[in-house]
Amino acid sequence: MHDSSSAGHRGASGLGAAVTQAVADTGGRPVVLDRVPPPGPVEHVVADLADGSAVEPAVRAARERTGGLDAVVTCAGVDSCGRLGDVPADEWERVLLVNLIGTARVVRAALPELERRHGRVVTVASTLGLRAVGDATAYCASKFGVVGFTRALAAETAGRIGVTLLVPGGMETPFFDGRDEQYKPPPDAKLNRPADVARAVLFALDQPAGCEIRELVVTPSVESSWP
Repeated sequence: MHDSSSAGHRGASGLGAAVTQAVADTGGRPVVLDRVPPPGPVEHVVADLADGSAVEPAVRAARERTGGLDAVVTCAGVDSCGRLGDVPADEWERVLLVNLIGTARVVRAALPELERRHGRVVTVASTLGLRAVGDATAYCASKFGVVGFTRALAAETAGRIGVTLLVPGGMETPFFDGRDEQYKPPPDAKLNRPADVARAVLFALDQPAGCEIRELVVTPSVESSWP
């Protein structure tokens, strides 16, 4: 990232926080969109991506505070594990609202600015956007959707903005907090550090004009959901 660069994404925890730190460390100016403020002194806008009316004003505020967006990284992700008939409908639907619709809303709101600045988008899917498992219908549906959305966006905007699909495996993040034990990684699970995955995001963002990293799969070496 260049000194004038700014990036908008979810960054209060997990991969978002790691990307925020990595952008700042390389001289960029990150701005975070999240439901809660980030823990450190980072430029941020509080917004719920599941609320359609909140996204466009939040992206506009991020643009105004930084002087322009050069990149968007969509790290927001939630889950609600369980059999389809057991997960309350509103919880199931919120997973799609945040993970898929929220991704599309942020990109849509930022797109005119990114096209003017020949910027970049990195969307965050999951290995469960390529491989389906039981008791994860909402999450798989949302992440399969992110894969399709991103590939279509890349085709639609080719030559105008850069679009990268990031497919991470398991990471050491609060994502698994609050789950029933059966849906948590086992104690001996090998998970990636978010900071290591964030390096892949910066790699995609830092490509020269005309060179695109279309898709990146980053997993622990013993990731159970890949290939």
